[in-house]
Amino acid sequence: MKYCTKCRRMYNDSEHNCTECRKHYALETLEDQTTPVYLTSASGFELDRIQAALEDGGIPSSSKAQEKSLSADAVTGADKSNRDILVPFNALEEARDVCIGIGAIKPEGEEIKVEGQDVEDAVNFEIDESEVMSPAKRTAVKIISAILLIIIACLVIWGTDAITGWIKGLF
Repeated sequence: MKYCTKCRRMYNDSEHNCTECRKHYALETLEDQTTPVYLTSASGFELDRIQAALEDGGIPSSSKAQEKSLSADAVTGADKSNRDILVPFNALEEARDVCIGIGAIKPEGEEIKVEGQDVEDAVNFEIDESEVMSPAKRTAVKIISAILLIIIACLVIWGTDAITGWIKGLF
């Protein structure tokens, strides 16, 4: 087996270049069985779920941030970036079996079905780039929403006070 030393993905011996990296890196032959290799990518809860399942199975794992993914979210402090999960080569098949068992990855050649539909059809994960807000725009929307909420609360309080004053004036 060969692997890319940059992204850690596995390839057949007939392959010569990594197709995942932007630059086509030459592949090297895997000699050390404990070399960390790519298992899957995940983020947030799914990342924690996969790593917990691997830990329960006695499989050592680590995660590496993807270069092209965003860094930690500045507002919440949570790291929502996609991370590559790496496992030792000698535990790769067992790790794949664990991930297939928890539904984190689909078996090769099979489609994961949800009530007769493909997962991709059941839940639309395709998001156009026009629908994704930039971090600056998202922050501006949050600030404007907070200001509008305060204005609405003030109008309700002032309106209630005016109506109460008018009713008191009748007596």
